[in-house]
Amino acid sequence: MSEAQKALIEKALSLTDAAVAEILRLTQENDLPKTAGVRVGVQGGGCSGFTYTLSFDKDSASGDHIIEQDGVRVFVDPKSIIYLSGTVLDHTSGLQGKGFQFKNPNADSTCGCGESFSV
Repeated sequence: MSEAQKALIEKALSLTDAAVAEILRLTQENDLPKTAGVRVGVQGGGCSGFTYTLSFDKDSASGDHIIEQDGVRVFVDPKSIIYLSGTVLDHTSGLQGKGFQFKNPNADSTCGCGESFSV
């Protein structure tokens, strides 16, 4: 992999401090191994065309791009990374709800719930 490709992957997705803290908390709470990480992806569906996926995986899969930030490993498949370039994953907890939120600069529009988008 070229240095330019590595730089692109590293910039594809970043995590806020709140997202890192919540992922580390959940990793410890679920007693996941050190090889574990968060799988972030994009799939067709939702009311706007694409929807985000977010889950824990015990290890990366063949072909995954691995992004490491502050002790958190993020696994992204090659197709999803195209749609996630520049995305920030945040975690909020407040009166408007609690959970992970994607802030994707590539999304032309999002649905009302914020779980799907179009490009």
